[in-house]
Amino acid sequence: MDIVDFLRPKFVLMENVVDLLKFADGFLGRYAMGCLVSMKYQARLGMLAAGAYGLPQFRMRVFLWGACATEKLPQYPLPTHDVLVRGVVPLEFEGNTVAYEEGVKPQLERKLFLQDAISDLPAVANDEKRNEMAYGESPKTEFQRMIRLKKMGLELNDLLFDHRPLELNEDDYQRVCRIPKKKGGNFRDLPGVRVRPDKKVEWDPEVPRQYLSSGKPLYFDFWYCRFPDYAMTFVNGSSSKPFARLWWDETVPTVVTRAEPHNQAIMHPEQDRVLTIRENARLQGFPDYYQLCGPIKERYIQVGNAVAVPVARALGYALGRAFQGLAADDPVFNLPKKFPRITEDPSSSSEAQC
Repeated sequence: MDIVDFLRPKFVLMENVVDLLKFADGFLGRYAMGCLVSMKYQARLGMLAAGAYGLPQFRMRVFLWGACATEKLPQYPLPTHDVLVRGVVPLEFEGNTVAYEEGVKPQLERKLFLQDAISDLPAVANDEKRNEMAYGESPKTEFQRMIRLKKMGLELNDLLFDHRPLELNEDDYQRVCRIPKKKGGNFRDLPGVRVRPDKKVEWDPEVPRQYLSSGKPLYFDFWYCRFPDYAMTFVNGSSSKPFARLWWDETVPTVVTRAEPHNQAIMHPEQDRVLTIRENARLQGFPDYYQLCGPIKERYIQVGNAVAVPVARALGYALGRAFQGLAADDPVFNLPKKFPRITEDPSSSSEAQC
């Protein structure tokens, strides 16, 4: 807000996690709006789910628009895709969710799943070191075909970049190898872990626990692998996320910055590894021609911290409409059909040119 006050831009766009609206009964969200208004800006706050704009990832985020008094205040783009709702929307800001009004039945494109995004990518191992490789096969879905297009959008990429996972240490790799390759597979499926009637987990007292001198759990033999206490105590033993596999027909909750499987579902459905940098990038909508830089962990951070590409495109389109004076007073508007692949003749309307 200090930067806005110093630069006094015509437009302001800020993004943050939805917890910004949950903390202190939503004080921070109201305070942010108040800061812009006190600087004589028009202000508007809305929550958008990335999956509603063509991704197999839910990822709800809060966006804050600001515009000086001489400009049109940008609107929020309404969803283009059906999406599986995940998580809890802050009740104080429930009305700020960007969605169609109750009773309205829009013609939305179908929801996307993990399989739509990554099923064409070649199999790689936990210790994959290559930054470039061949695709190996043709795209299987429209999402895959579009995301594999080169910058000019006329032909497909020849090489696949950043398709390598964070290499797990030997202990975690052995644990991952024991997780069943099935929908919902996680550490709860392993011998020695018992699920109580209240759905919380505990150690099975009939399976003796053994430890290495380092204090880490000892693997009994080829079939048994024991997990450290953090998997048992995460969220008071009620979570099924530690060492959990994602599945093909699921919408991923949120791509995060860390690739460790200790407290989140980030494992490949059928391969013994976490999702690669490229797989995470696809879930965020990054075209395959994007190449990430830096150490492996930093590349995961770059992807996980980004605004999902389809959401950024839609908000950019909204900004263009406002800048050209085309935005209405309503807080939301409809994107052109098949956005961003707009098929209208650009010369036919000023909105198409935007």
